[in-house]
Amino acid sequence: MKSKKYKILKWTLGVLATIIVLLVCLGFWIKNLVPPRQMELESSKTENLTYVAKNVPEPRGKILAVVTSTSTMGMSGKSTGYELTELARAYYVFTANGFEVDIASPLGGKPPVVIDDEDMGEYDYAFLNDSEAQHKANNTIKIDNVITTDYEAVYFVGGKGAMFDFPNNAAIQAIIKEYYQERKVIGAVCHGPAALVNVTLDNGQHLVENKTVSSFTNKEELLLISDAETIFPFLLQDKLIEGGARFNEGSMYLEKMSHDDNLITGQNPWSVWVLAETMVKQLGYTPKTRPITGEENAVSVLLTYEREGIDKAKALMEHIMHGKEEPMSRLLVTKHSIIGVMQGDVKRFTNILRLASYAKKLDSRE
Repeated sequence: MKSKKYKILKWTLGVLATIIVLLVCLGFWIKNLVPPRQMELESSKTENLTYVAKNVPEPRGKILAVVTSTSTMGMSGKSTGYELTELARAYYVFTANGFEVDIASPLGGKPPVVIDDEDMGEYDYAFLNDSEAQHKANNTIKIDNVITTDYEAVYFVGGKGAMFDFPNNAAIQAIIKEYYQERKVIGAVCHGPAALVNVTLDNGQHLVENKTVSSFTNKEELLLISDAETIFPFLLQDKLIEGGARFNEGSMYLEKMSHDDNLITGQNPWSVWVLAETMVKQLGYTPKTRPITGEENAVSVLLTYEREGIDKAKALMEHIMHGKEEPMSRLLVTKHSIIGVMQGDVKRFTNILRLASYAKKLDSRE
């Protein structure tokens, strides 16, 4: 009897040891798929970014960007703020296309900011190294003091803090109502559309009623914060639908934008580039040609995988990296494999890791 128990114990320990070894090996493999961090990015400056510094059109007016002043997610104690990437990338699209950008917040002054090192690119670091941009970001205009006639458009930056101080702010509501009724352009991304949920027009209709809109989705929120329903005053997707919106939901953590006349909304941080350029178009101008980032190319590949499968995604990856010789963010591709694990989707996990491995193989720098 003891011998039998010993064999079972030995077998169990052997299986556990094998699993641990496999997990360690998998971890090393995944780590190997991610390229080393490019430290030179941290010294990026606007004068070295041709898109920003060269061929800037004559002044076309001003755009107001609005960020949150909230630093904590409700009573949870979790820190928050506005997302730097969502401000920086739109800021440079606007300035590169001839618009001056001012930054406002509900309380004015220096707002809390969220900086995720893994998501930072050259434009984001350039923003941190841009003295004018930093002065505006650290000395925001109090939203109550905004002179609305000074601006051609307003852009609401995301960040989870927006869920707390955007929805019931009377000055924000007044700006949105005025701009929408005057057919000025309104943009909002990720949690930024929280600014729209309680806006009522002069005709008594909710602003979002019968409008096609996008925002951070319930699935995206709950995957990262399982108790989001108790932390936030509402789930943004639910609140927009409650107001009569036609919610336009895309794939999790991938680009999705909705354009309904002068209202332009994006699902998440990966929607900022296209949203900002669509705002420029809605303002009546053709956006300048911009180098496509490695992150955007990774999103295109992942969307192709979602819609057409791994073979088409690989073909697109090869076309981007070898045909067009454009960058590919292996980090973003690899991170999406982890989302597969979090969703319990083993096939997605393994297929996206295969894509990351293929990108490494195609990378001429290695």
